[in-house]
Amino acid sequence: MNPLNIDPIIFSIGPVSVRWYGMMYVIGFVIANILLKKLVEKGFYKIEKDKIDSMITTMLICMFLGARFAYVFIYNWDYYSGHIGELFYVWQGGLSFHGALAGLLFGGWYFGRKNGVSWAQVMDATALAGTPGLFFGRMGNFINGELYGRVTDSPFGMVFKTGGPYPRHPSQLYEGFAEGILLTLILWLIMTKVKRHGVIACSFVIGYGFFRYFIEFFREADQQLGYYFGGTTTMGQILCLIMIIGGFAALYLNSKREDPI
Repeated sequence: MNPLNIDPIIFSIGPVSVRWYGMMYVIGFVIANILLKKLVEKGFYKIEKDKIDSMITTMLICMFLGARFAYVFIYNWDYYSGHIGELFYVWQGGLSFHGALAGLLFGGWYFGRKNGVSWAQVMDATALAGTPGLFFGRMGNFINGELYGRVTDSPFGMVFKTGGPYPRHPSQLYEGFAEGILLTLILWLIMTKVKRHGVIACSFVIGYGFFRYFIEFFREADQQLGYYFGGTTTMGQILCLIMIIGGFAALYLNSKREDPI
């Protein structure tokens, strides 16, 4: 079986290279912009259209900082404690989804407070518009040959150049389908049923945590962390369990709010 061999660089102009990974994020944010405007047109998201660009910029900055800080301080502090000057060397890799989520939560709170929109409403719109981008992000991981799965003899196995000579689960594809496609469909279906803001955002947190937890059984653990609790649980699964518990707790507290929608 030949290893996956997709050039991560689309094209180069002199020293500047355009990579598929970055392009996947651009596509995700373009789609988010379009969907946010659709939500405004539908009256679901009650802000002016001209504030959407400001919202996306705010969320992007907070997401990036959260993703990077979580990777550095939770996933790889043993290395960065001695290389703190490389804190923002993101071209070397190293972003955490769970940290990105924490950044989005803060960004949503900040943007909502600044623009007179409830935090719950901002996060609902973020979940509906942003979840499709998870698919493209995972495709970027797949093209880069990173975040691959565990060794397998299943017919789905693929050889990744950075993963050794043995076939591995293409866990990036599993996550892209579950987190980026299936979860998106679920959230947009829920939108037609809910009677209060916050339910969709909580459903995203629970749904992502659920899908990611089970897909982690097929995904290779982070090399610098390994496994916990007797070699059965990854850091990603621990964080997903926290997400699920937090999502249900937030869903309960949200049901007690006096301003449903």
